[in-house]
Amino acid sequence: MIGTPDNDNNFDGPMIFIIIGKGYESDTSEGVDLHVMLKAPDDDSAVREALNALAEEGFIEADLDQIGMLTEVPSEEPHASAYQGALEGEVSIIRFS
Repeated sequence: MIGTPDNDNNFDGPMIFIIIGKGYESDTSEGVDLHVMLKAPDDDSAVREALNALAEEGFIEADLDQIGMLTEVPSEEPHASAYQGALEGEVSIIRFS
């Protein structure tokens, strides 16, 4: 009999996700490349929270391409600050022009 289950959700540190995609602020806009960083209990919650945050920032649509969990603290800006914000419960949106 197995005492502790071994699955992908067994992570010791905070679960900080990074979501990579493109956001659209209007029907005619070209779109903005985005990285969204946030703390969430699972990837479904992370996607839901990211979409809500993008909507609050004025994006009417988003194409989310990749999601992953960060296992190391980023050392370069703007990701280092975004990671710190995510640890504090913020949803950090990084825009690329």
